[in-house]
Amino acid sequence: MNTIKIDQDVPVFSLEHDPVLPGKLFSMRHFEGMRPHESELLVPHRKDYYLLVFARRGDSRHWVDMTPYVTTENTFYFFGPNQVIVKEEPKCMWGTAIAFDREFLALHDNASMAHLPVIRNEQNTHELKLAQADVTFVEDMLAKMQKEFMQPGEWQQKMITASLTLLLTYLSRLYDEQYKSITSPNDKSLLKKYQAAIEENFRKIHQVSEYAALLSVSPGHLRDVIKSQSGKSAIVHIQERMVLEARRMLFHTEYSLKEIGFDLGFSDASYFSRFFKRETGVTPAEYRALTREMYQ
Repeated sequence: MNTIKIDQDVPVFSLEHDPVLPGKLFSMRHFEGMRPHESELLVPHRKDYYLLVFARRGDSRHWVDMTPYVTTENTFYFFGPNQVIVKEEPKCMWGTAIAFDREFLALHDNASMAHLPVIRNEQNTHELKLAQADVTFVEDMLAKMQKEFMQPGEWQQKMITASLTLLLTYLSRLYDEQYKSITSPNDKSLLKKYQAAIEENFRKIHQVSEYAALLSVSPGHLRDVIKSQSGKSAIVHIQERMVLEARRMLFHTEYSLKEIGFDLGFSDASYFSRFFKRETGVTPAEYRALTREMYQ
């Protein structure tokens, strides 16, 4: 297994320089029997864009945030920024890929897509199984988008946006059905702001009261709203994000436990180890050994 050395960072691949789907804001490609590009094969990496792949056929194995997946037919896979990905096998795959970055989602006509469950991916999952009726719908939408993508014109952007919005809305319904999201259907603006604040600050801010100050609300109000809207306590959101990053670094890098703890805001390696064991049931060293043994 390739790992990132202590003087390196996990590489981040941009859409503009993607070897398969190069584009500035949006890209799309249909492929028959395509193999992973050598630059990505066996290299732990992150993407700074969203990638959605409808796999018609293929049986290669890849990893997303330490979880292995074997590509299966008629399955929709989705990747988001920050997830650590490893493509393990140079096997052929048949399907269609769509890629777009945060700037694309920030465009006025596209803003609503950023709030869809399959894009927010609050369950931090990666695949959707499609029934035959779903396959028919997805194939039809992808064909329409591919036609527009290959014919630049005045209305191309609006047509692609309309089709992509419909496709992502359909996939979001499947996402909720398959992963049974427990988030409230009511307004979740504070929850979204809280999650965004954690994503930006989890390495240095570990207390709910500090996030409350950052969001200009009282700690009690923040705790009540987050619990009611997510089903999890506010502190759990912070802890889960810290554990996820720790697991990524333990699995994909050669950083020492002290270095990982320091990166996550722990001044003492033993405190980091106690925190990790409390949250996962194993020590960081045990987790690293067990997961790498599993990888082989």
